[in-house]
This record gives sequence, structure tokens and C-alpha cells, in this order.
Amino acid sequence: MSERGLLIVFSGPSGVGKGTVRKAIFENENHQFEYSVSMTTRKQRPGEVDGVDYFFRTKEEFETMIKNGEMLEYAEYVGNYYGTPLKYVNETLDLGKDVFLEIEVQGALQVKEKAPDGVYIFLTPPDLIELRERITNRGTDSEKVINQRMKKAREEIEMMQVYDYAVVNDEVDLAVAHIMKIIEAEHFRVERVIGKYRRMLEKL
Repeated sequence: MSERGLLIVFSGPSGVGKGTVRKAIFENENHQFEYSVSMTTRKQRPGEVDGVDYFFRTKEEFETMIKNGEMLEYAEYVGNYYGTPLKYVNETLDLGKDVFLEIEVQGALQVKEKAPDGVYIFLTPPDLIELRERITNRGTDSEKVINQRMKKAREEIEMMQVYDYAVVNDEVDLAVAHIMKIIEAEHFRVERVIGKYRRMLEKL
């Protein structure tokens, strides 16, 4: 029987570059993660692919899934829902595969209540001035929405304390290297492997 996989929860404030870092991790030939695609009701941006970047759903479809208990977590953020389908995550972990979740901070807090043994990694900007520049340079948001995102970012950075690790995204390759080292080390935590050795001792 396979050891249960690690649940890796990756989040940070809007505009910090979560999507860019996550894509770089999955382009690394050494990764062995299953990416759990999040679901959202926000509009699809140019270049995004349904089922790859997000599952894009209507608000009505998303709320039906919430009522049916089909979400591991969900949050409403700047007028849109974001969430993680539950069934896929559990089935993949049970196969012994690591599941990588890129989710909003509100959602990560919900997951931590249900899965405190996950690995919680918070991606931070070098500073708030650069964060605002990144959000502005995307060219997808109005000034009002940018201000909302910056207000939310301040609140989310204060919630960093509930995570296990904080990684600064000043250079994408460097951030990826730090994250890979964190996950590698987590696989060797005694509390994660001791069950296997206890079972071995019982057979002696």
C-alpha cells in the first residue's frame, strides 16, 4: 500500500506571481506533483485554458457544488468565487501522489482546518510597491480593483503567520528552488514516515 501523498498548499497575495512560479515548478523535470486545478467564476483571461489554468464556471454552477459538499475549500474574492474540488484531491493523495494546490489565502485557511498535516507555503513580494506595479502592469484591472487588491494583499500578508514557510518571489527560478527544497525535506519528517516503521516492527 502506498504512503499517502503530501498536500502542498501554495498561496500569497494577488499579483505576487503565484501562477508564474507554479508553472515554473511544473516545467521542472524533477517535479512529481499532481496539480489540482482550481475552480473560479471570474472571467477567463486571454491565454488561459479551461481545465488547465482554472475550471471556469458560472456563479450558479459553483454555488450548487458548494451546497452538495463537493468543495475542499472555497472563497469569495473581489466579487468572484474560487475553490478546490474535493474528490480529485482525496483520490490522488490516496494513490501516494503529492497534490499541489495554488489557492487564495482564505481557502488555504479552510484547508488547514481539514488537513493540518499539509505543507503550507506562502509566496511574498519583495515589497508592496513592486506588488502594486505587478498588478498594474497586468493591464487587466481598473484602478478601483487594483486598490481593492492592494487592500486585500495587506490583510493576506498579515495572515502569513498561519503558514509553515514563506518564500520571497524576487527571482522566479530562485523561488522555485526554495519551494522544491522545502517539499523534499517535508518527505523526511519523522511524523510522516514513522507509521511505516511501526508497521515493520509489528511484523517482527
